[in-house]
Amino acid sequence: MLEAIWTGFLVALLCWIASVLWNNRRRLRVLGVSWRLAREVRVSVASLLRVQDDDGYVLVHSPYRPGSYGPPGGVVKYHPSARPALDRLGFREELRVDQRMRGDLRGFLPGRALPGFVRWFDRREDRESALECVRRELAEELAEIGHQELAVGIDRLHFTHVRDVVDGPIKVPGRSYRVVRLFDVWDLSLDTPEAVRLKEVLTALAADPTEHGVLIATADDIVHGRRRRSYLAPHTAYLMGERRFHADLPPLNS
Repeated sequence: MLEAIWTGFLVALLCWIASVLWNNRRRLRVLGVSWRLAREVRVSVASLLRVQDDDGYVLVHSPYRPGSYGPPGGVVKYHPSARPALDRLGFREELRVDQRMRGDLRGFLPGRALPGFVRWFDRREDRESALECVRRELAEELAEIGHQELAVGIDRLHFTHVRDVVDGPIKVPGRSYRVVRLFDVWDLSLDTPEAVRLKEVLTALAADPTEHGVLIATADDIVHGRRRRSYLAPHTAYLMGERRFHADLPPLNS
C-alpha cells in the first residue's frame, strides 16, 4: 500500500516536472533563473542590431549615458491590448519621464511570474515584433545623433537572427531587486542597396574625427569596455557572444 502511494507520488512529480520543462522548452535558461528569484525582479526585453565592419562593430551614442556607445536597438514595446495579460502576471511598467519610453516591456514582476511572462512574450501577441523594434529604434537613434536622413529605406532592410541572450539575474547595488534582461541579436543583411548604403555611411561617419554620434569598436575594445575616451555599454558584448564583461553604466534620469 505504502509502496503504491510513493510510486503514484513519484509518477505525479515526474509528470509535473516534464510538464514544466515542456511548457518552458524554448527558454529553459529563464526557468532556471526564475527558481532563484524569490522577490520582485526588474525585467526588460530588447532587440539589438549588429552592423559589422571587418573586426569592428558599429555603435551609436546614447543620450541617456553621455559619453557611452552601444549597438543600435532598444526595448520592445507592448500594445494596449496586452494590459490584461500583463496585469495577470503582475507586471508593473517602470515609470519614465521620457514619453517615448511609454509602453516599453521594461518593468517589475514577481520572480515566480518570469517564466509566464516569457511564455506570453514568445507567443508574439499584442506587442511589437523583434524586427519592428529594430526598425523603430534604428530610426529613432539615427535622428538622435543628427542623421535622420539615413532612416530612409529602413522598411526595406532585412535582418538575420544571431542569438538569444538571457542576462542575469544581476544584483543592483543599493536595491532589493535583481535584474533579468532578454536580448535578441540581429545582423544587418547586406542584400539590399539600402543596407549596403547604410553600412557604408555609418562606417564613414565613424571614421570622421568631427563626428561624435557613431564609432567602431573592436572586440578588444568591447572586452576592455572603452574605445579611446568613450565608454562602451556592457550589453555590446552580446554582439560577440553570450558573456558580458562589465557592470552596467548608470543612466541619467529619463
